[in-house]
Amino acid sequence: MAKVAFLGLGVMGYPMAGHLVKAGHEVTVYNRTASKVDLWVQDYHGGFGATPASAAEKADFVIACVGNDDDLRAVCTGPGGAFPSMAKGSVFIDHTTVSAKVTRELYSTAAERGIGFVDAPISGGQAGAENGVLSVMCGGDAEVYARAEPIIDAYARVCRRIGDSGAGQMTKMCNQIAIAGLVQGLSEALHFADKAGLDGRAVVEVISQGAAGSWQMQNRYEKMIDGEFEHGFAVDWMRKDLGICLDTADETGASLPVTALVDQFYKDVQNLGGGRWDTSSLIKRLRALG
Repeated sequence: MAKVAFLGLGVMGYPMAGHLVKAGHEVTVYNRTASKVDLWVQDYHGGFGATPASAAEKADFVIACVGNDDDLRAVCTGPGGAFPSMAKGSVFIDHTTVSAKVTRELYSTAAERGIGFVDAPISGGQAGAENGVLSVMCGGDAEVYARAEPIIDAYARVCRRIGDSGAGQMTKMCNQIAIAGLVQGLSEALHFADKAGLDGRAVVEVISQGAAGSWQMQNRYEKMIDGEFEHGFAVDWMRKDLGICLDTADETGASLPVTALVDQFYKDVQNLGGGRWDTSSLIKRLRALG
């Protein structure tokens, strides 16, 4: 059993922190919205801190799952941030999808304080977090990762160190790049089936068993056909992630023409009022075009 602080109780963090309690760890949580903390404490009977610093005090591991680069900096090194109250030898695990730049910045800051830092972005969506079957891609020092892995296992189906600091975030970018193209392709296939007068469900029943099959197809096609997009990973967050991918591509010299195009399609979805719709709402853009 370890003493763990969990910072950020969004749709992913809330159940992830709960899995840590179920695994037998002593968990203290922090969230900007206090009402979320109250609900979590009622559900899981853990502790809470009024600031990241107070939650992180005496913790062996501090875990963050927040919104973006600025949010992560705030909970680490901002006023009331976690780093100053963390003991030497403790480990910070970041599950936020952020830029590799901020990851390496905070890794260096943590190292100066004698704190281990693992970038560990996640994939699997809300359902994966609730069921404890997330995919976790990690970067950081091998020895620090080895200590963090048993903690992450509480909510992971697969957890792997890819390389040094920033490698986890780079891998998450690969994940988002792949998803963007897959969802657009699935949207076009279902839109085409509809225009051709085909039964979309029957089409997917057949093609999902062949080379066209994917997780997105299996888990999203029915909602896409029915036009229900109030679930899963929001368009606003996907655009944030794709922006990171495109900025990093400029730095590395990678060519991402499909990703850039799909990012603009998501902008169209935002203009339709769908910023909080699930990413599978790309099909709604096609329907709006006629």
